[in-house]
Amino acid sequence: MLDRGLSLRVAVLAGGDSDERTVSLKSGMAVAEALAQSGHRVLHLDPAIVELSGIDWSQFDVAFIALHGRFGEDGQVQQLLDGANVPYTGSSALASRLAFSKSAAKERFEQFGVPTPRYSLIHYNNDLQELSRNAAEIGYPLVVKPDTQGSSLGVSIVRTPEQLSNALKLCFQYDVFGVIETMIEGTEWTVGLIDLQTLPAIKIETDREFFDWRAKYEDDGTRYVFNADVPRDVIKQMELVAQNACLALGTSGLTRVDLRLDAQNQPWVLEINTIPGFTDHSLLPKAAARIGIDFVTLCDRIVRSCCKENPQDSQAQHELRPHAFGARIQPSADLIGNDLFEF
Repeated sequence: MLDRGLSLRVAVLAGGDSDERTVSLKSGMAVAEALAQSGHRVLHLDPAIVELSGIDWSQFDVAFIALHGRFGEDGQVQQLLDGANVPYTGSSALASRLAFSKSAAKERFEQFGVPTPRYSLIHYNNDLQELSRNAAEIGYPLVVKPDTQGSSLGVSIVRTPEQLSNALKLCFQYDVFGVIETMIEGTEWTVGLIDLQTLPAIKIETDREFFDWRAKYEDDGTRYVFNADVPRDVIKQMELVAQNACLALGTSGLTRVDLRLDAQNQPWVLEINTIPGFTDHSLLPKAAARIGIDFVTLCDRIVRSCCKENPQDSQAQHELRPHAFGARIQPSADLIGNDLFEF
């Protein structure tokens, strides 16, 4: 392990050309400033401007990935860094790719017994009648979302068959694949994790229909509630489900699990964010600050931890644990390193 007092040479990767470029640049700027305050030597690299494959990576000790969306959360940049033998923050290429595809993640959740809303994978070439049948099988109300997209872009809640066509058009603006899933009526929550250490759960309250792009980044009325009026055992249940979701995908480093809590106080995992928003106003840093980890300390801890010889050792000591939805489902051998998810 590196000496905790050692100054590191850090490449902060932020920007890119995904639909979340603006958010990524804000994250990267905040991270770079925090790392500089910790005494690290920092260089910002924007893949939309600089060709990363041409970088001499020997000049860096570690890469801090603050790229949201494609070529950030989908495993591509992780694969490039693996080839350059550069330690990087966050999850492996495979885990990132699994988490970025909502359908692949949900398949994995189901195999591991992690509660997730019922879903159907759709494609823009499916005719409307076929898509309408899929929707009817899922049942209304339902949610239509792109398979690979973040920040709630392209997401719609569909309460009647008449609303389906417009929701599909919006979804397919962002991806050729999409997901139709059961709408879980209830409250919206997020649980951040540092490896498998859960941070305080946050209840998200918005006057909008759901926690969409505007609620996330533009609406000053969005409320983030700690210590919500929910029994402690329910919070513990959410934390356990979040941990099991991360174990199912093999994520590491900083992750954020988005959930909904239904009327019976049962948690359902919507998705895992392997590169959550990273400013001092973002949800995961808010949760870390709640237990006394300030933003500068958090950034420093992340870059140092990913330089360990075996950054996933902490997860190797854990197994999926039973939760209220039943005992752990043992994955079949062919799920581990399944070629379906290789590059």
